[in-house]
Order: sequence, then structure tokens, then C-alpha cells
Amino acid sequence: MTGKVYSALANRDREFGPFLQAPSTGEGEWRHWHLGRDDQNIAWLVMDKADTSTNVLSEALLRELDALLDRLRDDLPKALVIRSAKDNGFCMGADITQFRDLDSREQAEQKLSDAHRVAQKLVDLPCPTIAVIHGAALGGGLELALCCDFRLAVPGASFGTPEVQLGLHPGLGATVRLPALIPPVDAMTMMLTGKNLHDARALSLGLIDQLVEERHIAKAVMAAANGKIEKAERTGWKSKPFEHALARQLAGKRMRSQAADKAPPEHYPAPEALIRLWEDHADDPETMLRREVESFAGLLQTQTSRNLVRVFFLREKLKAQAKAPAEDLADMPELRHIHVIGGGEMGGDIAGWCALKGYVVTLFDMQPETVADAVGRAARLCRSKHLSPAETRDVLDRLIPDLANHGVSRADLVIEAVPEDLEIKRKVYADVEPRLKPSAILASNTSSIQLEQLREHLDSPERLVGIHFFNPVAKMQLVEVVAHDRASASTLAQARRFVGQIDRLPAPVSSAPGFLVNRALTPYLVETICLLDEGVDAEAIDQVALDFGMPMGPVELADQVGLDICLDVADMLRERLDTQQPATPEWLRRKVESGELGRKSGKGLYEWKEGKPRKRSTYEAAPADTLDRLVLPMLNACQACLREKVIEDADLLDGAMIFATGFAPFRGGPMQYAGTRGEDEILSRLQELRGTYGERFTPDAGWQTDAR
Repeated sequence: MTGKVYSALANRDREFGPFLQAPSTGEGEWRHWHLGRDDQNIAWLVMDKADTSTNVLSEALLRELDALLDRLRDDLPKALVIRSAKDNGFCMGADITQFRDLDSREQAEQKLSDAHRVAQKLVDLPCPTIAVIHGAALGGGLELALCCDFRLAVPGASFGTPEVQLGLHPGLGATVRLPALIPPVDAMTMMLTGKNLHDARALSLGLIDQLVEERHIAKAVMAAANGKIEKAERTGWKSKPFEHALARQLAGKRMRSQAADKAPPEHYPAPEALIRLWEDHADDPETMLRREVESFAGLLQTQTSRNLVRVFFLREKLKAQAKAPAEDLADMPELRHIHVIGGGEMGGDIAGWCALKGYVVTLFDMQPETVADAVGRAARLCRSKHLSPAETRDVLDRLIPDLANHGVSRADLVIEAVPEDLEIKRKVYADVEPRLKPSAILASNTSSIQLEQLREHLDSPERLVGIHFFNPVAKMQLVEVVAHDRASASTLAQARRFVGQIDRLPAPVSSAPGFLVNRALTPYLVETICLLDEGVDAEAIDQVALDFGMPMGPVELADQVGLDICLDVADMLRERLDTQQPATPEWLRRKVESGELGRKSGKGLYEWKEGKPRKRSTYEAAPADTLDRLVLPMLNACQACLREKVIEDADLLDGAMIFATGFAPFRGGPMQYAGTRGEDEILSRLQELRGTYGERFTPDAGWQTDAR
């Protein structure tokens, strides 16, 4: 399709009213906004936070909005349109960096009250107000849109209140405005879970008034300005019962139970605070807005919120690892073609994820059915990500079965994901390396084999790097980028950049036994086996870890990882590290030899049915020292990794452990937990456990030095 017909049907650049295109930052008298009027006297207010690619609600941005609303009120337009100049979406929420500057509850309340005053000005503006949303409208960004009379969304838009992930609830009026707009239970679910709504669901709930193709935005704005737009159906009868406190209390009881399953209130107080706020004040919006400010400010001062805000910045620090110095990438071409060798669960899912993220991917395996299974999983992944049929087709077009392994010679990056066997991997490299393009990178997904062993017979060891994904690939955010002393700076930089480009967090680690995550996790799992060997019930062990805040217990985790993999890593670390690990019980080796490998075989330490472990509801409580026996060996291994410079610093380590293992986020990471508990106390407790259970609890030398 060409010419005028194609031009008419194609997606156009975003509509900016009087601005022919997105205005540039720094133009005009405002630093973070652009204001113009079209020939219909409709004002277009374009949000464009300076010095960043993403809109966030900072104090400075809100201060300018305050002044702009005063100006508009003095010279009232026919209507006001608010939209974003940023390519990546409407607004991503509050500027979290400013949370760190709030030293007291009183200061937080004052800042929030100021922001509420600006939001209310937008609500009270006596002309139609229209938010035009593309991409993401999250947190404070969504709350700003809720202050408008109309919300028009471009297909692909998403909406969310992720504050609960920071140990908070919404703080700019959403606790009042969202349940008034959509069914209250849906609104509360949205705020309690932090999950996003995609465009069609948002339309069906009434969160947005129209879903409009970009080329029709100007007409939709005009219709809204003229009162001719068909507004979304509001909550109606679905909200009526919740005008009564008893109905809210009954609904709140169920919400508490559901929230506690995911976020125990003793660890995560925000859901309870939100439910209580809604129960007590939903029938009095003015009071609820005041209480929202007080509740938000109180939560902001909790240790949970401080640690979860810390986790946000840990994520940002890991993200930054993908940004390499320009000189390291000067001679490196853009990665366009990825070739994956090994179509099993890991390799196939790596291939599918890379295709989802826009790369051309060839996938080789000797078994055609294995490749077919990988393609099927990729299709299911697309559906889970709410891709359209056309988008899914494009992803699957990029994922190319390659049963002849021809992609090796064309790829910019070759990822080896064959079984964890040194000789098998060396045979693959012997076949692959002579066929690589001169600029291509060879990466291994090895989980534990040191790269010094893998590189032994390579002609160009400088282009070998470890890119270690975690299972399941589509859910686990962390990827270890493993260096060795002969890897070139450009290879490592390109690998880290690639991990960032596929929306994953690169953790730069050195080629030590087990790298970081498996090195730290293995003592935790080994002690679990010791407890089982002593007769402690599996369910009791798991419950101790869950009570601590882990996403799953270590017995279940071992089954998830695979008992064969756990055994291999434990044997390797026992051989290569001087840590006095206990011998593996024979009953565990027999399990592995008989094929009882955990979840993937249907039976391991638990029996598994439909992907879930079958656990007893009654069991004897674990011994009182179980938690320390599980967690302190992990902390000890983390300290050893810092001392040995397996990873650069404690912040990167904490981030890696949270995003790879789910280490209780509200505790801020293993080393943050150690600092909170007191390193002297950790050292003392390890010495006590050593006296009781043996040398495996010997404190690492790093506890007594300035190694970090």
C-alpha cells in the first residue's frame, strides 16, 4: 500500500495542537512545560521535564504547573489539553529522588499538601480539561490525569498505581478519585497490587473515556471541548453499596486476607493503611484527601518504605551498568542478530525473550521438537504481554528455527546455552569459533563453570563473556555479565549494553566459582538439605523463610531450580572453595540418580502437581535457630564475594540478590540486612553456630576487615 492511502492510514506523529511537533526542552519561558493555544482557543499544555527522557512529577515541575494554572484561570481557554512530549509515555510518577530529602513526617505532609493544592487547582479549572495519554501513566502521572474531566488514550497506553512497591499507597488523590471513577473494588485492587491496566481493560472499567488512534486525537479533543464526546460509563450501581461503612468493612476483610497472602502486614504496612483509609473515610472525600496525606507521610518514614525506596535506586544503579563509556564501544557494531545454541528451557526462552525485544534470533538445537516447543512458549509469552496478533506475528517472524546452525556465521552475538558440562561446551566452541564474524561476541549462559576453563582452547578468548540468565527468563530481571581477565573492555561493554537493551538488569561479576548469585544461594540450599537430613519437616523450613520475607521457601526453591543443578553447583563449590561444606547426603544423590529432580520431573523434595508443590497443612515447627542457619551462611558467602571482589560493592550485591533470588525486598538486600542487624552481632552468631554445627559456619574474614 503506497501513496495517499497509506499516508492516511498510517500512524502519525503525536498531535500537539498549535505545536507542529513535540516542542523542545528549553523553548519558551517554562523549563518543564510548553503552553500554546490553537485557533479554536484550546490550550495545549505539554509536559516535558527538562534534562531527562522521562516525565516525573518533581517539586519544580509542580511549581510551574501551579503558576501555569493561575495564568490559564486569568485568561480562560475553551478547553485545556495536557499531554507528554516524551516518547516513552505520559508520566512515570513522582520524582522518587526527592523522597530522600524528606527528613520528617511534618516535612513530608507539607510537601504533599502543596502538591494536593496544585492538583485541586486543575480539578477546579472552569473549562473542560483533557488528558491525552500515550505509553505509561503511572503513580502521580495517573493521579494528574485523574484530575482532568476527560482521559483520551492512544492504543498501547497503560495505567498503574505502583506506589505499593515502595511501601506506600497513592498520595496525590487517587485513593479518592480512582474509586469514584471505576468500581471501588477494582480501584482498590489496582492500588493494592500495583499491577497495570492496559488500554482495553482501562476503557471497559471507565478509567479512560475513549481509546483513540493518534491520527484522530485532534478530532477527539475538539469533541471533548464541545461537550460532544461520549464519556465512559461510570461506576453506577457497583459503587452504591460502598457508600455504607458496613459494606466497605466486609469488602475490606477480604482485601486484607488477599493482601496478606502476598504482602504480610508486619512486613508491608501500606496495604493495611490503604484499606483502613478507604473503610473509614470513603464516604467523606474531603476528609479522605487529608487523611491520605497523613497516611502517606507516615508510611514514608517506615523502615519498609526506606528500604523499598533503596531497592528502587538499586535497580537504577544496575540499569546504569548497561551504559558503557563511548570509547569501549567505539569499534563495536550494533547488535542486530542473536544466535542461540541450545533450545531447551533456558536457551529457548532466552531466544524468545530476545525476539520479543526486537532482535532477529536464530535458534539451533539438534532436536526439532525442542525448537518447536521454544517457539510455542514464545507465542504464549506474547499473549501474556498483551501483544496484538500482528505484534505476535512480528515476534515469531524474528524467531527463526535454525536446525542447521547456519546462524553462527551471521550473528553479532552467539549465546551458548547447552548443558552444564565443560567438555560439551568446549566441543560447541571448537565448532562455532572458526565460523564467527570477526566482530561477533561469544557468550556462555553457564551458571557456574569459570570462564578461564571455557576459554582454554579459544583462538580469541578476548571475545568470550558470560551472560548468565536466571530461570524463568521472562520473569527474572537480573542477568550476570561475567568477566575474565582476558575479556576485552569492548566485549564486556557490549554484553552489558545488550542486557540493558533486552530490558534486563546487568550485574557485572568476575569469573569466580558460582559467580555471585549461585555462590551466595548454595550455602542457603545446602543448609536446607542439612535440616531435612536432621528430620525437620520441609514445610516448616519453608515457613521460616516465608516469615522472614522470602518469596518462597528454600525447599520449594531447590525443587524449582532442579535438584540435579543444585547438586552439581554444591559439588563444584565444595571442590573449588575452602568453605568446609558438609557432604551431600546419599539420599539426595539417589533422588537425583532416579530422576526425582523437582518441579521439572514432577517429584523432588516435594511432589508437584500442575506446577505447584503439594505441601502438608500440619507439621512440627522448625527449631528456633532455623532462620539463622539458613540466612547467615548466605550473608557469609555475600561477604566473601565482596572481599574477593566478585562484585564491585555492597549496593550492586544487594540489588543482584534481590532481583535474582527475591531476597526479602523490604529488608533492602543481604548486606543492608546485615548492617541493620549489626555486623558484630552477625559475626558473634556465626561463631556460636560454628561451635554447635561445625566449620561451615566459620565467619568470613571480611566481617573483621574493611574489605568493602
